[in-house]
Amino acid sequence: METFGQIDGKYFEEKIFCIGSHDGEDFDRIALELNEFQRMNNPVYRRYLQYLGRDRRAASMEDIVYMPVGFFKDYEIKTTDFVENVVFTSSGTTGKSTSRHFVKDVELYYKNLLKCFEQFYGAPSGYTVLALLPAYLERTGSSLVTMAEKLIESSGKDGGFYLYDFEALSQRLRSLLGNGEKVLLIGVTFALLDFAERYAGDYGDGLMVMETGGMKGRRKELVRDEVHEILCGRLNISAVHSEYGMTEMLSQAYSDGHGIYRPSATMRVIVREQNDPFKYVPDGAAGGINVIDLANIYSCAFLEIGDIGVRYADGSFKVLGRFDDASVRGCNLLYTA
Repeated sequence: METFGQIDGKYFEEKIFCIGSHDGEDFDRIALELNEFQRMNNPVYRRYLQYLGRDRRAASMEDIVYMPVGFFKDYEIKTTDFVENVVFTSSGTTGKSTSRHFVKDVELYYKNLLKCFEQFYGAPSGYTVLALLPAYLERTGSSLVTMAEKLIESSGKDGGFYLYDFEALSQRLRSLLGNGEKVLLIGVTFALLDFAERYAGDYGDGLMVMETGGMKGRRKELVRDEVHEILCGRLNISAVHSEYGMTEMLSQAYSDGHGIYRPSATMRVIVREQNDPFKYVPDGAAGGINVIDLANIYSCAFLEIGDIGVRYADGSFKVLGRFDDASVRGCNLLYTA
């Protein structure tokens, strides 16, 4: 395997946490260096570049080639040779294969997760974190469960997970909120809707609800605005937050309502033409979503996602749906109008 001068993975581990913005020059510089590092040290990505006749160093951001995220289902996507200490797996749907993300060091994921969260919400210690994640808790390898576990641990408060005991969750929420605590409730969409229907009430704005998408075939598909309207009305909260993430990424984007996501400092969204993966559309136009995730040092940081969306001038974005021929991911079954 080739090397990239004296640069190795540790170089990027140090650099990505110094990046201040997803749209800055430092992001571009690190992205181009990481792209070359992965071109030389990721066998699957390099074979893909060779197949396309694009196996050359990217001279600019426009030269970067994005790998279809579906490759995580069929190949071990590894940059350098390592023994992983965790494998994140997607939930999949009946008859569909699942993605596998081989994570060299889960501590790197934890560090980036907390940095991303704090960028938008401050320290987890400001919240009691509760997680309503049935289906995800009932299998192994969920990055979403790992995320919730770390936020619960980092909050230092008495948070926890709930499966289907909605009554216990309602009582816990009322107790915490009644004592003036700020509560973050992270939930898969179908479970949040079930809870809101059975235990509607005046919970108030001490409660921050964050949906992660996903009906898991349990309920009729709804557009995001409908979901948020139902949750806001039944729980008496002013907004529903959302998290955009997936098995194949180690960074997240967050929305504080209305489906507009803001990527963390280690993540950038670019929108491509739907029929030409190498041509990009201007801000405000719809197309296929590409993601640069600089935290994916040891897998692939340059991903062609199966989502359709719009990027705005400030780097925020909205997800409009999925390509017809893209397999449906459990965390992305929720469409927006």
